[in-house]
Amino acid sequence: MNIVRATFRIDRGDFQLEVDLTLPGRGVTALFGHSGSGKTTLLRAIAGLERAKLGLFSLGDTVWQDESRDIFVPTHLRALGYVFQEASLFEHLTVKGNLEFGLKRIAEPKRRFNLFEVAELLGIGNLLERRPVSLSGGERQRVAIARALLTAPQLLLMDEPLASLDLKRKLEILPYLERLHDELSIPIIYVSHSPDEVARLADHLVLLDEGKVVASGLLTETLARIDLPPTFADDAGVVLETVLSSNEADSLSRLDFQGGSIYVGQRYEALGSRLRCRIHARDVSLALVKPQATSILNILEGRVTSVVSTNTPGHVLVQLYVGPTPIVARITERSRRDLSIQPGSRVWVQIKSVAILA
Repeated sequence: MNIVRATFRIDRGDFQLEVDLTLPGRGVTALFGHSGSGKTTLLRAIAGLERAKLGLFSLGDTVWQDESRDIFVPTHLRALGYVFQEASLFEHLTVKGNLEFGLKRIAEPKRRFNLFEVAELLGIGNLLERRPVSLSGGERQRVAIARALLTAPQLLLMDEPLASLDLKRKLEILPYLERLHDELSIPIIYVSHSPDEVARLADHLVLLDEGKVVASGLLTETLARIDLPPTFADDAGVVLETVLSSNEADSLSRLDFQGGSIYVGQRYEALGSRLRCRIHARDVSLALVKPQATSILNILEGRVTSVVSTNTPGHVLVQLYVGPTPIVARITERSRRDLSIQPGSRVWVQIKSVAILA
């Protein structure tokens, strides 16, 4: 599998971007961080829209930038697709005309998709004769993504493509983004400031803070870390990859993961389906003895591995493992002290809420 190398240093005086990344050549890599962390600047550097004086970018054996050898391929010659926050469609063309514009940029022998395949993939086949003015925000973004794919990119860049959409339109487009994840073999680099969006779509996660990479790795492993800067504490939690194992009485379903099982509201996918879940640290509490007579259904036994302070006075993050699976809890320092919770402690983990992501 090709890998993506990205090394950039950009100095704007009041802001410096300094990154050195090796990313997977398939799946979705999310760039996540708060406003001003450098996400869009990094994406623009990858696209060649902003040239770093110290820069290297390669996709497998293809080098788009290497300042040490005076190599810089301009944006229009890079085999990439770029989807912005705004769809920026040609209003005088139909949807089909917009898609044909993308297709015509590529010589026929180099085309990877045909128009109708991409329209089917993104659910816009019934919109081909309409003009952009008659489309919803979510439909416009799907057309923009389809147009980008028809340029036969080796890399797809997406800069907060859902940021301008309301919740209803976001929910409309997310399943189509998941289809891209499942059906495309090209790498996607996805910028977002939404933790739930990242947790739902990403395989690999890059955390940026003040222009620096503070963590990079598999989504499940990176989210479970508690040694990150305090600015990430409010988003602390884990993502579990689970399997729908059974439908229980009282409209409940059981999901199995490595190390245990959890119960959620009834699911209607086929048994054996893989479901991704997010558990926020704030929705996890701890006990020294197994709770009795409680309304919380999901109670698991775990072992504490580390404890760190947060940027909220009087609170700590506790990392623990249920079998081989990490869980993160956010509790008060008083509770930690009263329960003598420390690395090596055996505890009962109470999970108050589980969010099904996909």
